[in-house]
Amino acid sequence: MAAAGLMTSWHTTGTEGKALISRRPPKEKRKFSSEAVERTIEMVRNHISDPELAWMFENCFPNTLDTTVTFTLKNNRPDTFVITGDIHAMWLRDSTAQVWPYLPMVSEDGALKNLIAGVINRQTDCILIDPYANAFNIGPTGGGWEDDLTEMKPELHERKWEIDSLCYPIRLAYRYWKETGDHTWFDEKWNQAMHLVVKTFREQQRKEAFGPYKFQRVTAWQTDTVAGAGYGNPIQPVGLICSIFRPSDDATIYPFLVPSNLFAIVSLRQLAEMQIELFSDNNFAAECNLLAQDVQTALETYAIEEHLDFGRVYAYEVDGFGNQLFMDDANIPSLLSLPYLDICKTDDPVYLATRDFVLSKQNPYFFKGTYGEGIGGPHVGLQMIWPMSIIMRALTSQSDTEIQICLETLKKTHAGTGFMHESFHMNHPQNFTRKWFAWANTLFGELILKTYKERPHLLMS
Repeated sequence: MAAAGLMTSWHTTGTEGKALISRRPPKEKRKFSSEAVERTIEMVRNHISDPELAWMFENCFPNTLDTTVTFTLKNNRPDTFVITGDIHAMWLRDSTAQVWPYLPMVSEDGALKNLIAGVINRQTDCILIDPYANAFNIGPTGGGWEDDLTEMKPELHERKWEIDSLCYPIRLAYRYWKETGDHTWFDEKWNQAMHLVVKTFREQQRKEAFGPYKFQRVTAWQTDTVAGAGYGNPIQPVGLICSIFRPSDDATIYPFLVPSNLFAIVSLRQLAEMQIELFSDNNFAAECNLLAQDVQTALETYAIEEHLDFGRVYAYEVDGFGNQLFMDDANIPSLLSLPYLDICKTDDPVYLATRDFVLSKQNPYFFKGTYGEGIGGPHVGLQMIWPMSIIMRALTSQSDTEIQICLETLKKTHAGTGFMHESFHMNHPQNFTRKWFAWANTLFGELILKTYKERPHLLMS
């Protein structure tokens, strides 16, 4: 983590008995500064009655800008490389999520607008390099997982095919366009990348063949390599898109990953709208909508099932043969996160039943311990709760009480660091993974900001 600064010293102590001194880097060591973000921090912090929660917000919300972004101009175009934190590579998923909560502020901060435009441009370049890759180096430097048994290139950090890796850039581009009205960067190069996205989705429906992608890794960690000679377990080609890996970067068991297919429907329809409005390309828009409908029809047939205890719920993974896996993983897209990704409403009956299931002991990766409860996943093992799941539970909740409990749990489990982590042990929060995980930090800031705007009384209580 970057060296701690002394910008602010709170005259109190936190739950660990430590003085609440700002953990942000000194101003001169920050990677990027935004006046709009700083104003927001000050405004929100002054409306949080709990000093520790306010301190955590100040540390976490700007963490992406403080520590992870490298902004330049490349061929007179903004270019922004965004590392995840302690892994010096850029994930298409994480980079979108890391800058997402800053989007409403771009109208009042031109530099911030250019920074996010730079993320869009960099993601475009990444997709054109390889639409099957999930993580990229800053250039053709090699390194990362270059010995994996797949078609690696020196620009790639890792080549795990995940549907959401191509959905998140569309999510960012669409929201940027809606917030700003600016379509400068949605040019032929971006459009070429979007055609490649749809082509890749089509290939991974596997209606005629396996497609060009396969992956294996020499490892003792089962979820880091792929069954079926690198193609995944068998599927029946019913219209769903194969995702060989989950957003946790763990291999799927059944390759039709339901939350990611649902995410693809939203992304394809957003892309169709942009094609009509920005390119007057009704043909490609129709292709996007047709693919979205194909996936939706298959999901309605294969992904929703009558659970023994919870009624009609979404499965997490299916294979088209009738096999279904009932669980949820903390990483997003998850079943818990569906309303957050604009896939459904928070009061959708199937979502509500699914939510009850994934937040119960019937979900094998839901853990409840001394310090709280939440969802984890196979990625770091049993009894390890991901703060991201607690944050997402609050972001998708309609209950003041539930949101308040989530905030209290997050406050109790940061282990005195002032930051979110990848995971913590349900009984020993000082046992955590990843001390510098910018996505989780920014997502926590997003939760506090949303609570400030919609339920300010919870922060004042």
